[in-house]
Amino acid sequence: MVSLTPISQSQSLFNKTQFLANPNLGSDFLPKKFPVSFPKMTTRFPMKKAAAGVVSATTAEMPKKRYPGEAKGFVEEMRFVAMKLHTRDQAKEGEKEVKEPQERPVAKWDPTLDGYLRFLVDSKLVYDTLEGIVDKAPFPSYAEFRDTGLERSEKLAKDLEWFKEQGHAIPEPSAPGVTYAEYLKELSEKDPQAFLCHFYNIYFAHSAGGRMIGKKVAEMILDKKDLEFYKWDGELSQLLQNVREKLNKVAESWTREEKNHCLEETEKSFKHSGEILRLILS
Repeated sequence: MVSLTPISQSQSLFNKTQFLANPNLGSDFLPKKFPVSFPKMTTRFPMKKAAAGVVSATTAEMPKKRYPGEAKGFVEEMRFVAMKLHTRDQAKEGEKEVKEPQERPVAKWDPTLDGYLRFLVDSKLVYDTLEGIVDKAPFPSYAEFRDTGLERSEKLAKDLEWFKEQGHAIPEPSAPGVTYAEYLKELSEKDPQAFLCHFYNIYFAHSAGGRMIGKKVAEMILDKKDLEFYKWDGELSQLLQNVREKLNKVAESWTREEKNHCLEETEKSFKHSGEILRLILS
């Protein structure tokens, strides 16, 4: 049917309906006099999503805090902390002030044979304890450190037997060794991160500064006798590297908090080892 509305009237209707050049989907598609309105949502949602995307990207790109040595593995972190606890005479990274007799350069030491024997006896007790714990492995990760080639108990037993053959009386373990051994036992049952801190520092310190001390003391009081305590079966550098890799592997499963807890135990390890080392000068 042909519309009966005059042309002028239909033009008037189109004039009253406003179409705005706005890309938003909403009430702009309806005549302004239509009583329904829609919230203008479309223009804002894309902007919010874009903004959220920028924030998340910025957060993801924020540099993660790096700990000294972390890029090379956790053992390097342990080494870094340990070096800080040396004196400048002991290590170039050392920051500790000399306060105890055993912290002076070894060349200035005045060792005694009786004191050295006490040092060896207490050291053997500590190594016996460490190796017994690793063998029983109250935590599965300890089993990784069996038969590493760094073990010292048998070597020390041979040295003490040699001293006995020379007519020297072998003393019983003294307070520093007994205290440390008991502490290691307790720690190993409840705190694997702290225990492995001691494991690392005891074996690695002996392979470095410990060897140097042994050589100097032998020159002073043992007519340069090479003790078994300072000998290893196999290439020492490779034995150490093997243990580094095992420690790094175990630490991969630790949280950052557990790693920090391990590092914080370093000072206690130095304290106990220092008390045993001091026996050489007694």
